[in-house]
Amino acid sequence: MTLAEAAASADELAQAGSERELADLRKQWGDELEAAARSSDFRERAVAFRAVGQFRWRAKEELLRRGLDDESPACRGSALLSLELLSRDHPSTINSVRPLLHTIATTDGNAAVRRLAVLSLKNGSPERNTIVLLEGLAGDDENVDPELRRAAAGVAQQLKRKQPRASR
Repeated sequence: MTLAEAAASADELAQAGSERELADLRKQWGDELEAAARSSDFRERAVAFRAVGQFRWRAKEELLRRGLDDESPACRGSALLSLELLSRDHPSTINSVRPLLHTIATTDGNAAVRRLAVLSLKNGSPERNTIVLLEGLAGDDENVDPELRRAAAGVAQQLKRKQPRASR
């Protein structure tokens, strides 16, 4: 079984709520995942960063931070997918890397990576600076591609709905 196959199995176990089996799979694949994340081949690193989310491996969140700084757009995208997945029930996952996500959303050279950063922000706390940044992206029809503008507008609206009434 490859790391990608093990990660797919882990995702199925997590969705089924099979915590014991998931923990066993994590134990079995931990060293290989770490090695793949340090590989010189961007494809192996991308699989490793994506696997962190599929394994629901909160203890490896620091590894995802490395993935966000990776030179490969595929690796950055995989790390963002995992962050989004891990943050669905834990806004702290996004909140802890919010400044980096802001930077990626506004300056990354890859449009898909920028959109993934924007989409990840929806799972964080509804902070005003994030909403302002997203509204700025949504309104910039000269420098921002239409898909990114739509994603930014949608996430800004979601975050506004999550805000307490007094701070709107």
